Amino acid sequence: MNLALKYRPSIPNWKKVSYIAFDSVAVGVSVTVALLLRMNGHLPPAMLSGLINSMPLFIVVAVAILYSAGIYSRLWRLASLSDLVTLIEAATLAVAAPAIVLVALSRAHWMPTSVPFIQWLVLVVLLAAGRLWRRVLQEKLRRLRGRRTARQRTSDAVFSQQRALVIGRTEYVEGVLRQLELVDRPPFLPVGILDVDSRETNLRLRRVPILGNIDSIEHAVDTLTARNERPSCIILAEGPDVLSGPAKLRLVTIAQTLNLAVLRTPPATEFQKPLNLEVIDLADLLDRPQTKLDPTVVSRAIRGQRVLLTGAGGSIGRELARQIAAFEPAELILVDCGEFNLYSVEMELRDNYPQVPCRAVLCSIRQRQQIMALFAETRPAFVFHAAALKHVPLVEANICAGVHTNVIGTRNVADAARRFGVRAMVQVSTDKAVNPVGVMGATKRLGELYCQALDLEGSDSAFAPRFMTVRFGNVLGSSGSLIPLFQRQLERRAPLTVTHPDITRYFMTIHEAAQLVLHSSACALEGNLKRGRIIVLDMGEPVKIIDIARRMIRLAGLIPERDVPIEIVGLRPGEKLYEELFNDYEKRLPSQMAGVFEAEPTPLPLSTLHRGFSLLAEGVLANDEDAVRELLFEMVQACGRTIPALPCANGETVADQHVVAAPAFAEFRGLTHRWASDGLSQQGA
Repeated sequence: MNLALKYRPSIPNWKKVSYIAFDSVAVGVSVTVALLLRMNGHLPPAMLSGLINSMPLFIVVAVAILYSAGIYSRLWRLASLSDLVTLIEAATLAVAAPAIVLVALSRAHWMPTSVPFIQWLVLVVLLAAGRLWRRVLQEKLRRLRGRRTARQRTSDAVFSQQRALVIGRTEYVEGVLRQLELVDRPPFLPVGILDVDSRETNLRLRRVPILGNIDSIEHAVDTLTARNERPSCIILAEGPDVLSGPAKLRLVTIAQTLNLAVLRTPPATEFQKPLNLEVIDLADLLDRPQTKLDPTVVSRAIRGQRVLLTGAGGSIGRELARQIAAFEPAELILVDCGEFNLYSVEMELRDNYPQVPCRAVLCSIRQRQQIMALFAETRPAFVFHAAALKHVPLVEANICAGVHTNVIGTRNVADAARRFGVRAMVQVSTDKAVNPVGVMGATKRLGELYCQALDLEGSDSAFAPRFMTVRFGNVLGSSGSLIPLFQRQLERRAPLTVTHPDITRYFMTIHEAAQLVLHSSACALEGNLKRGRIIVLDMGEPVKIIDIARRMIRLAGLIPERDVPIEIVGLRPGEKLYEELFNDYEKRLPSQMAGVFEAEPTPLPLSTLHRGFSLLAEGVLANDEDAVRELLFEMVQACGRTIPALPCANGETVADQHVVAAPAFAEFRGLTHRWASDGLSQQGA
């Protein structure tokens, strides 16, 4: 016979005997105390005699009932609420049964009617205290050890504890908190709770404050940040029905924008010590590891410098603002034309980074004079240009608006940066600028060409400003992008709309995008980037949009095509079937920066760009969308034709060695004559 089966460990007999002995004493003490309390400490001889004669009955009946209720087969060191309820029920019977027997035998004349009720209260306290004292003592000792550990962890380089915001129903959250308390040196420190079922606040669960429900996550993070307790992660206390699929996906998206990791607890049956947590991240949709860049390079460049950020209220702009503020610049100037978005990001930074001087400027990059005045007043050392119109169909339907912002606006910012001597300007671009077929991509390509020309212009001077372009693909979770669209459709259980079954895109997270923008500027200043080159993130292989849709459905806990269908709706105006990171006139080169490539595009002379931009500005002023579109693509396609550079009105030219290609301007001159015949000025805007 298998010895493991033959010998089964059980609760030791000596423990049962000890508990029975304790309970016998507790029953006798409870009856005596109840009688003394009822009689104010004075027992008549007849009452004392009745108590002594009835004591064996009280003890035997009570112990028999406690034994039958299974009180002696429970592990009280880890007692639960159900164990306590069972104990109270057994104590009630243990008090009621002897009293009923005495009444039935007409031997209860010595016992006042109120004694059983008083005895019940005393007995419950004694039985519970005899079983829970050890657990209470352990809790006290663990709390003391936790405080001692908290005092020591600042000087302990090995111990790293992350602050965590715990989300879920309180019964599941309580389990997570208890699990963490069982660990001597827990990796997570719960600083707040969000209850998915309640909006109540100012309550505490195991000494951790409840800050509201799941819709209050941003407010909760702001509140904790104000207390100097900003969490670095979210722990989702999972249960069979804690969050529906779309709600969980929305939570992960919000956490992504707040730069919080999301960790999921295993099911209750899989709880282990220490607690194992599974990471939930939108980056799972990428099917590749996220790029990690060295923050010390950025810190050397930005710390103590004045930084100006355009498009600060957008998704990428806001993440840039957070990351820049973390490096403690001398001042952070936020520029945006949207009042509410600008107000929101300013308030967030003032709450989370009160030590960083922050200034919000309500201004459009289209306003050249205001931009020049702002640069003259603030004299920033670094400029991060994230302001743009990026929605492909909208820009396609509003050509003049797209050119005005993405082309003329970029020129305004770059000219101000050059005039007032910034150390570096970094422009945020897109893979849609490569071989563009739509207006949005073409406008971003002209912005790249203009920054490249300005960067090459300073080749002869080590102190000339740097003008850099960072090019990347779609950003997961940014406003107006694919992921929020799929989320809204999932919440309604509507079909997920994909334009083409074979359409592919490059994707990255908002955090990766902001990291890359900051890293490129810092590395360029340290001489790791040759002038005129574009920085491109290594985003792995392009991903099919239909695969992203399927992964999102599965992340929401649903099954593609069964629970949620996928509908093919056809390509939109200005949309390509696949995107590219390099065009036919660019050299793809390795970079000294890990995780990125460099592109060396064929430049256009600065004089050519000045002339073309002036013509575009005139077309925008005339709202002549057909002419603006024609000129826009003529300039983008100019890299294949070579002619001498045209001089500008102010005599500026580009050095001959940088003039690789230039467009034939016959079409430009034809458009100029056409606008002149309508009485429009030919002066640049």
